[in-house]
Amino acid sequence: MTGDPDAVRVDTDKPPSPGLRARLGRVLLDTRPLKHTAYRRLWLSSTITVIGSQLTTVAVPKQLYDLTGSSAYVGLAGLFGVVPLIIFGIWGGAVADTVDRRKLLLVTNTGVAITSVLLWVQAITGIGSVWAVLGLFAVQQAFFAMNMPARSAAIARLVPLDQLPAAQALGSTVFMFAAVFGPLAAGSLIAVLGLSTLYLIDAIALCATLWAVWKLPPMPPLNGPARRAGLGDVLDGFRNLIGQKVLLASFLLDIIAMVAGMPRALYPEMAVRTFGDPEGGGFALGWLYAAMPLGAGLFGLFSGWSSRVSRHGVALTFAIIGWGLAIIGLGLATELWVAVLFLALGGAADVVSMIFRGAMLQQAVTDDMRGRTQGVFTVVVAGGPRFADLAHGTAGAAFGTAIAVSGGGVLVIVLTVIAVLCIPVIWRYRAPTVDQPNVDSVVAKEKPSSNGQ
Repeated sequence: MTGDPDAVRVDTDKPPSPGLRARLGRVLLDTRPLKHTAYRRLWLSSTITVIGSQLTTVAVPKQLYDLTGSSAYVGLAGLFGVVPLIIFGIWGGAVADTVDRRKLLLVTNTGVAITSVLLWVQAITGIGSVWAVLGLFAVQQAFFAMNMPARSAAIARLVPLDQLPAAQALGSTVFMFAAVFGPLAAGSLIAVLGLSTLYLIDAIALCATLWAVWKLPPMPPLNGPARRAGLGDVLDGFRNLIGQKVLLASFLLDIIAMVAGMPRALYPEMAVRTFGDPEGGGFALGWLYAAMPLGAGLFGLFSGWSSRVSRHGVALTFAIIGWGLAIIGLGLATELWVAVLFLALGGAADVVSMIFRGAMLQQAVTDDMRGRTQGVFTVVVAGGPRFADLAHGTAGAAFGTAIAVSGGGVLVIVLTVIAVLCIPVIWRYRAPTVDQPNVDSVVAKEKPSSNGQ
């Protein structure tokens, strides 16, 4: 080749521009945690289980509304759900720190499945008792409250610490996507198979989770042999939590968002009176329940950026304000498609808050306290909507659904701003810099289990 050697020059000082695959990898869902077999198995089984649990989520309020014709009774289910959640969520967290978490998950998942079968029996036999439904629902929530701390605390033993935001995003996304199909199926299946069948499908779906948990390696306490949890363990958990102002602030923000801004107790009434569903259930009810997880699931697919966000507190704050704005829009909607749009936007905001709140919770505590902290977290996350059911059911009966829903959204924004101004530590919180795997992890190394793994 002849001519000026400088005629063609390659600038070697510039790094090559990333290809499309690399650019998408920075935006799309971070799948690194799925390289760990135990986490992947548990994650995949959750898809089937969540669909089943969402059928019961629709069936219980629908059955109560059919039996009574009152949203106030639907809201009463919130009270029957929140009491066992508080008691057994806190105690279950202490138990999760003192026993093999795998065994605890097996027992509690079995209990949830049995109560789903009993709900099916009462529905198919036509007992028609509001109190039977509420009582079985309360027992199921007790098992659920025992299950969640152990399940959540186990995640940090299944993946490295620096992959926790990605694991939270994966869990939130599969939960939300699977939750879309449950409500949509419920709205259609009620008319075809009957309400009672929804409970039975839930019980069958739980077999997937039981299989995944059975295949997990043992997860005994790291700080000593398994033992019986006592009151002292519960109190130790609260003392540890009191010293974590960031966690206390994140719990407060979640309580504000859930209690003031979760109007699901009003969905049956809104479906019939606002969006024209027949009394026996139909299209609108399924979409109201499905829209929020649909928005969350779609947004979760593009959550790869979350692993690179360091200001978790700022992200959490803006996510909750976005949630409040979406709920205001829902309350003002008079067309179903508008309501679905705002619920989907609310779901997107919710999944962002779940990602960063969950990562903050896992990063701030050691393994021997994760169960107890997750127990309190279960009370906040799962108990908040139960209080919301009671509050919105009562407010909807007194003032109408539009005022109850939109007013709750306004309250979310106002209280969030006040909380951040009063507790600025949440706004300043940044994720710790971690270059090594979680030192507590014993499962991420994929050690074989005693059951043949």
